[in-house]
Amino acid sequence: MEINRLRSLDKVRAATKTEMDSIRRSRRVGDRRAFDILMEAQYHWDAMHRFREDRERNRRYTYGDQWKDLVTIDGRTMTEEQYIREQGRVPLKNNLIRRLVRNVVGSYEKQDKEPTCVARTRDKQRLGEDMSVMLQCNMQLNKMRGINARSMEEFLISGLVVHRIWHGWKKNMLDVWTDVVSANDFFIDHSMRDIRGWDVRLLGMVHDVDFGELCSRFAHNARDYSVLRQMYAGSHDRSVLSDTCESFGYSRERDYDFLMAENRGKCRVIEVWRKETKPRYRCHDPNAGEVFLVEIEDYYELVEKVNQERMERGLSMGMTEDHIPLIEAEWCTDDYWYYYFLSPFGDILDEGESPYSHHEHPFVFKAYPFIDGEIHSFVADTIDQQRLTNRLVMSYLWIMEASSKGLLLVPEESIGRMSLEEIADEWTRFNGVVAIKTKNGVPLPQQVSSNSTNIGITELLNTQLKFFEDISGVNGALQGKPGYSGTSGALYAQQTENASTSLLDVLETFSDFIRDCADKIVQLMIQYYDDGREFNITGHRGVVVYQRNKQGSINYDISIAESTTTPSYRYWLNDFLKELWASGQLPVEYLLEFGSFPGSDELLERLKSDTAAQESGEMVDNR
Repeated sequence: MEINRLRSLDKVRAATKTEMDSIRRSRRVGDRRAFDILMEAQYHWDAMHRFREDRERNRRYTYGDQWKDLVTIDGRTMTEEQYIREQGRVPLKNNLIRRLVRNVVGSYEKQDKEPTCVARTRDKQRLGEDMSVMLQCNMQLNKMRGINARSMEEFLISGLVVHRIWHGWKKNMLDVWTDVVSANDFFIDHSMRDIRGWDVRLLGMVHDVDFGELCSRFAHNARDYSVLRQMYAGSHDRSVLSDTCESFGYSRERDYDFLMAENRGKCRVIEVWRKETKPRYRCHDPNAGEVFLVEIEDYYELVEKVNQERMERGLSMGMTEDHIPLIEAEWCTDDYWYYYFLSPFGDILDEGESPYSHHEHPFVFKAYPFIDGEIHSFVADTIDQQRLTNRLVMSYLWIMEASSKGLLLVPEESIGRMSLEEIADEWTRFNGVVAIKTKNGVPLPQQVSSNSTNIGITELLNTQLKFFEDISGVNGALQGKPGYSGTSGALYAQQTENASTSLLDVLETFSDFIRDCADKIVQLMIQYYDDGREFNITGHRGVVVYQRNKQGSINYDISIAESTTTPSYRYWLNDFLKELWASGQLPVEYLLEFGSFPGSDELLERLKSDTAAQESGEMVDNR
């Protein structure tokens, strides 16, 4: 061993940096690198198997397929529906869960609220209002009102809702887009425990796209196209149709596979976002009031060289060394988000560090309630009550079918020349005549009918329906049912408010999700929108023009407020403006510009043109 041997400092630093840089370290394994990422992603995908099964069951019960649970009878395992049909019965259900979900979704939509931007500095509030208009325009472009309603429904059914917010081309437009991600296609770090999701270290989704969409995303030249065509051999031929798809408008239970697309005409792409680590310098510039990160290789140019220039400049100005604002740098191991687009065959189609200004992944997700990492959906709490309700209805039907209804008892000794069939037919006929033999001690024919209603099932069913409302928190007042006779309006309003209180946690949790989505949308708009882009929405004053140098330098706080696009809001604003105009405190031009009146734009333009003509000395005909 050569103790006194000296090694180059550059080689020592390079080796140390490679070990600390997770990307460089992983590239040392060569072709096995993509498989390692796939195996880790599939590990988290498999950990969500039970969640996907529970979601499938909740979805079935929500949309009326409520007899598919498995039962074992005499050693045979079958569905409840199959067992009931083998008994010669028809499986009936009274779907209460669907009505419950519609009521909760309606309660959410009834709020008529949407995210708005508030500038953290009060003097920049006008810019915050302009950013709110831009955000509302983007939400109208993405039709977020419908998306949020369906996402709320998914949130109630599965307890997990996911959106993917990205910037790129879609519908021949370059903009910020919001995609709804199915919980069945999504996977996430199963060791996550933070209810905010801040401790997640890996997440992603599977994409099933056709070959043309695959090439538009990952093929940048003819060679890339050839490689993709060879990689996805068979999937690029549009004549290859899948024979495993369900009918349009219907879905079926399936065992989701991580690597293979169910439709043979689709190409499976796995998107993985994982936190990687590398050495960097965390810097604080007191002169600019900024905190930023610097790569190891850029340290001299961005830190040392700048400090040297400031030192020379400060000394030349007569400043002491203690008063010169130098950049303070601290070495650190930084973790950052890195994305991979992988083929199921172990190929990396694309990779790189997060391109977004928020330095995160494009997903926004919310799990409920996520105590100790567990998800318990709103629908799951009502399934047992739904099952018992169905069984009571079925039992009621079976008892009614088995009870006697107009049963005719005819003693054989009393039968005359008529057969039993003739007696039965004559018995039910209007003015019918039955010939019988009368003998001493022989009873006459008689009809037997039993009352199959007062057997207690009605009371049980009513009690069960009451339990259903108590457990879900959605009572008759929230469902819009009329109150009982003698119920005061104040009591009915209090019942409605109490029902809304029981749903407040679910509604506010979903509002937090909408707020997080809006926050990422705003950050991407600031990052990618071009300077001078115009925006306008109904009910807002004039046209808003995006100014990158102003709006891009402001920190915004996202809040959930009443929508300015609702008729009630516009009606209130119009009344307020008309009162100011009637009192002489508001010019008519401001009334038309800030209000929402039919034909206000044309009238405002006419007033402006008439005013300009009068100023130039022209005669104006106002008739």
